[in-house]
Amino acid sequence: MKQFIGFLRKEFLHIFRDPRTMLIIFLLPIVQLLLFGKVINTDIQNSKIAILDQSHDNTTREITSKLMSSGYFVLGEELMPGDDVEDVFRKGKVKMVVSFGTNFEQTLERDGKADVQLLADASDPNTARILTNYASGIINDYVKKEKLQNIELPNQINTEVRMLYNEGLKSVYMFVPGIMAMILMLISAMMTSISISKEKELGTMEVLLASPLKPIQIVLGKVTPYLLLSFVNALTIIIIGVFFFGVPIKGSFFLLMAESFLFILMALSLGILISTVAPNQMVAMFISVLALMLPTIMLSGFMFPIENMPLPLRIISHAMPPRWFIVIIKNIMLKGTGIMYVWKETLILMFMAFVFIALSIKNFKIRLE
Repeated sequence: MKQFIGFLRKEFLHIFRDPRTMLIIFLLPIVQLLLFGKVINTDIQNSKIAILDQSHDNTTREITSKLMSSGYFVLGEELMPGDDVEDVFRKGKVKMVVSFGTNFEQTLERDGKADVQLLADASDPNTARILTNYASGIINDYVKKEKLQNIELPNQINTEVRMLYNEGLKSVYMFVPGIMAMILMLISAMMTSISISKEKELGTMEVLLASPLKPIQIVLGKVTPYLLLSFVNALTIIIIGVFFFGVPIKGSFFLLMAESFLFILMALSLGILISTVAPNQMVAMFISVLALMLPTIMLSGFMFPIENMPLPLRIISHAMPPRWFIVIIKNIMLKGTGIMYVWKETLILMFMAFVFIALSIKNFKIRLE
C-alpha cells in the first residue's frame, strides 16, 4: 500500500509540475465551455427585419411594436408599397419581411381574420424557420388576446401549448449538458491516453517495471490523480453552467456529481486503454481526439437527434458513452428526476468503465517489447 501511495504522490507531483498539463485540465475546459456555450446558440436575438405596412392602422402599429419589444427582432428597414422585397434580401440587410395587407384592422374586426405575410431569407433554412415561428407566435398571441377575446367564433378549437422543463425554449439548456459531456470525455481520455505512452517514450517505463507495483496498481495510479482533478473540473463546469448560463439543477446535486464521477472514471479508463495499445504519445493523442471527438459530437445526440439517423448509425450510437451521460444529466438537471429514472444509463456507464479497466489491465505489458 505504501508503494501505491508513493506512486500516487509521484503522479500528482508530475502533473502539478507540468504547466501545460495544468492548462489543459483546468483552463481549456472553461474556455471551451464559455466559447461553445456562447457560439453554439440557436436562439434568435436582435435579428433585423423589415416592415411593409400597407394599412397603417392601430392594429398593425401595435403588432409591430410587439415584435420590436420582444427582444427577438429589431427594425432594419421600413418598406413602402412598391419596394422590391427581393432586392432588400439580396442586400443582406434583413432576414425577414413582415407585410401587412390593406385595411388590416377593418378586415380583422369584420371577418375575424386578416392577412399578414412573413417573407424570410431561406438561404439559411433553420434561421428562417425560427424567425417565422417566433413572429407567428407573437402575432397570433397578440390577435387572440387583444382583438378576438370578445368574439365568439363558430366551431373554434383552442390549442394550449405548454413547454415543460424549458419554457423559454433556451438552446443553452440543450447545449450545456452536451458540451459538458464532450469536454469531460475528451479532456479525461486525452490526458490519460498519453500517460503510459509518455512513460514509454521517455524511457521511464523501466523504472515502473522494475518496481514491485502490480499492473492494476500502475493503472489505478495513473487514473486516480486525473480522476480527482477531472472531478474538480466537472464541478467547475457545473458552476459555470448554473451561474453563467442559467441552467438549473432541479434534481439532486449529489446524484449529479456521483454520475459525473462515474462518467469521468469511464473516460479515464478508456484513455488508459488507448495508451496501452498506442506506441507513442502522438498516436495516443490522435486516437483520443479523432476517434472520440467526432463520434461524440455526431452520434451522441448532442447535435443531431438520434432518432433521425440511419439504422447503422443508431446502432453504433449505443456504444457512445456520452449518449448515456447526456440523458442522465438532462434528467437530473432539467427534469429533476432521481436514480429510478436513470438506472439503466448508469448501469451502462458502469459496465463500460469495468470493461475498459479490465482490457487496460489485460493489455498492459509487463515486459518491454
